[in-house]
Amino acid sequence: MRVAMYYSNSDIRVQEMPKPRIGPGELLMRVKACGVCGGDVMEWYRAGKAPLVLGHEAAGEIVEVGQGVGQYRVGDRIAASHHVPCNTCYYCRNGHHTVCNTLRQTNYDPGGFAEFIRLPAINVSRGVYPLPVEMSWEEATFIEPLACAVRAQKIAGVKPGQTVLVIGSGIAGLLHIRLARALGAGRILAVDVADYRLEMAVRSGADEAIPASEDVPRRLRELNEGRLADQVMVCTGVSSAFPQAFASAERGGTILLYAPTRPEVSVSFSVTELFFRNDITITTSYAGAPADHFAARELIWTRRVPVRDLITHRLGLAETAQGFQLVAEAKNSIKVIIEPER
Repeated sequence: MRVAMYYSNSDIRVQEMPKPRIGPGELLMRVKACGVCGGDVMEWYRAGKAPLVLGHEAAGEIVEVGQGVGQYRVGDRIAASHHVPCNTCYYCRNGHHTVCNTLRQTNYDPGGFAEFIRLPAINVSRGVYPLPVEMSWEEATFIEPLACAVRAQKIAGVKPGQTVLVIGSGIAGLLHIRLARALGAGRILAVDVADYRLEMAVRSGADEAIPASEDVPRRLRELNEGRLADQVMVCTGVSSAFPQAFASAERGGTILLYAPTRPEVSVSFSVTELFFRNDITITTSYAGAPADHFAARELIWTRRVPVRDLITHRLGLAETAQGFQLVAEAKNSIKVIIEPER
């Protein structure tokens, strides 16, 4: 089978690999579509692991069913998680599924940028999501990234009527805007450095789009009856976003740190100003648990969170390198989808 083998962001080669052979409890899925995630192009994180086949936002059709699998059939349409929790360890029992050791050790074989992937038995039992016939392959690739946003907003405690500020209006920020709107947020404001993404933020449901070069807290007060934001979601790893976020949270508000930074980046803040004086909560979120994936599937299926218009590029497997460049440059693209059969 053909795969897109990652060596670096500028070196992705279409190569041949043996089609995976499945065992008991496993499934073989023909990949119909797989999204390119911002995490895929974090070269500093990938460099030591290359070469490898990336891609974790995959949807496709079951073509082989392993012995003992009773709930799925050849021809079923599914999306699948690459990482799955054990559901029994200390972390899972306390609601922290995404820091489970099992979740960090599980994966597809080989990755979503391939013609076929093998789903191990633990993924089959904990991370397969049947797709409604009304949901396209492309839409199904959004289940994983939207599940991450679902979990994050649950952790942050987003409530109806709250003012939400999203800093960074790439695909993660846009999904947060759409989810916050679906959950009944009051006023939603978006920040970015690119006019293209600010326009997309407004199309996604933001009431106002603020260029990152502006005095964001001052603009917030002007637009929000003198108050700052109840929820601040930092969806970029750019270091300048953090002081901007700390200055934009209302007393009693929450700052969600959603995007990773490079390892050498450190952030400083005043403990007295944020915590003692203003009772600000700073929290984080990583990935999504199976329940979040099911919730994301329903939100997409019912069109409460529409996603199709976020797709800017549909590329074949041979064009995966171009897709990575588009995502890494972060200019005039939002969501890039790789379709191996294209």
